[in-house]
Amino acid sequence: MQIEKDIVRVGFNPLTDCASLVMASVLGLDRKHGIRIVLSKETSWAGVRDKLLTGELDAAHALYGLVYGTQLGIGSARRDMAILMNLNRNGQAITLSRRLFEEGIRDGAGVAALAHERQLRWAQTFPTGTHAMWLYYWLAAHGVHPLREARVITVPPSQMATNLAAGHMDGFCAGEPWNHRAVMDGVGVTIATSQQIWPDHPEKVLACTQDFVRRHPNTARALVAAVLEASRWIDASAANRMAMAEIISAVHYVNTSKEVIWQRILGHYEDGMGRSWEDTHSMRFHQEGAANFPYLSDGMWFMTQHRRWGLLKAAPDYLGIALKVHQVALYKEAAEITETAIPDSTLRSSVLMDGSIWDGRHPERYAESFAIRA
Repeated sequence: MQIEKDIVRVGFNPLTDCASLVMASVLGLDRKHGIRIVLSKETSWAGVRDKLLTGELDAAHALYGLVYGTQLGIGSARRDMAILMNLNRNGQAITLSRRLFEEGIRDGAGVAALAHERQLRWAQTFPTGTHAMWLYYWLAAHGVHPLREARVITVPPSQMATNLAAGHMDGFCAGEPWNHRAVMDGVGVTIATSQQIWPDHPEKVLACTQDFVRRHPNTARALVAAVLEASRWIDASAANRMAMAEIISAVHYVNTSKEVIWQRILGHYEDGMGRSWEDTHSMRFHQEGAANFPYLSDGMWFMTQHRRWGLLKAAPDYLGIALKVHQVALYKEAAEITETAIPDSTLRSSVLMDGSIWDGRHPERYAESFAIRA
């Protein structure tokens, strides 16, 4: 198998869930599969998207909704995109400012009561991305219309805690470790985790353009194989997770203390409001391959939410687009190389916080089923 491109430039944002890409490089798993990953730390999701489109990056740690937004031409020029694999599940959160907590806001019902009185300012990390969709879903589940009763701005993930401390917003939705950073700094409280919204939800993906896969299929397969092995290594033990937390805390990766990272990586949660718990749905990188398989239904869900919130003006060909974007055949080849289990179906069923069932069937009916929508 001839590797077409042995140097692979991979972008990432400074978040805990970039870990499998970092560890694939640090552990030499990329070289095992005949490539060398050259990591590029980015400052925003828009920057990741733009560098993928210009070819400055070959692949990237990316938001599900960013990939689909680009595929569908939402907020940018349309370009055929590819999802090579899922990188992780769970591990994001919604953080409320300490100031509002001290005013007596403790939960979603309290947020809703206040939101009906005055418009709160929230931040998410990218308009079509996962964090915008988790925030919108959570607000709507509590009876708040996110497009009418909230002001939502975009802030890069690593800047969330500092902007919250400065009083620039009332809350935010982002990936770790920035929610825990806000708790440890005493500027915010975790009012909801993303896994409370959707247990074992899809989160980041390894993405590239369709053109890259077409020109470099063997390189793309080798990249997936290396990251699959890194994902397995991270999930193999608490010791590995601790070692990973120390490595990615370095300035050239996430640039924060390992204490901010390791607790939630091990499932140890404290919300800043006096509650602590062991989270059975904390961030997962492998789960015997279940966290990595690029389920078509995962991608289709984000299209239903883009439709729900008016980002898509007409119903897309949900299944047809997912079949085009998700590189399932290539993933299966990499899974075979690494002896990673493959599920029986490309669709899966989940129950979300409001009781709605998502199984990939009847996506347009699902998108139209919500009482609160654009």
